[in-house]
Amino acid sequence: MQSTAPRWAYLLAHAIPFFVLPSSLWRLGLVFGSSMGMLDATGQPTYIQGFGLKLYVVGLSLVSEALALTSLGLVHRWGEVVPRWIPLIGGRRVAPNAAIIPATLGGLSLIALWTFAMRNAYTDGFLYFTNDFWQYLMVGSYSLLHLWGPALLLLTWSYYRRRTLQPRVNALT
Repeated sequence: MQSTAPRWAYLLAHAIPFFVLPSSLWRLGLVFGSSMGMLDATGQPTYIQGFGLKLYVVGLSLVSEALALTSLGLVHRWGEVVPRWIPLIGGRRVAPNAAIIPATLGGLSLIALWTFAMRNAYTDGFLYFTNDFWQYLMVGSYSLLHLWGPALLLLTWSYYRRRTLQPRVNALT
């Protein structure tokens, strides 16, 4: 029996890509030649040098957004039945654990990653910037990533409840 996702889950799934977008845009500023106010150890503006590093940063931004978009599968039909256009498995039911296990591991990993990565972000010695505006812009852009893991876990819980818990049958009737 298929059921639709609750409205809150639908809205949250659609919000997740917007949690990731500010950090992606901030990184793209570096790719397009801005120092984004960052200073190196000598107090000089720091820039991304080389095509390879720029390609890496663009790739990181695109992959981050693509991963964020996968949360939509937890609230849309294609998270329950594989779209028909996919060769060999199109039209088949998605086993609930095929979504629940990776989403749970992903949510927990995101919490660990951003807790570790941003552990010093709210202190003065994190990175050096030309002024407070640039520091606040960077920290603000990346702070939204703290919401990604918990949001994914909430969506996974909702998906689990919808896909695995069967309605109770009253034995007396």
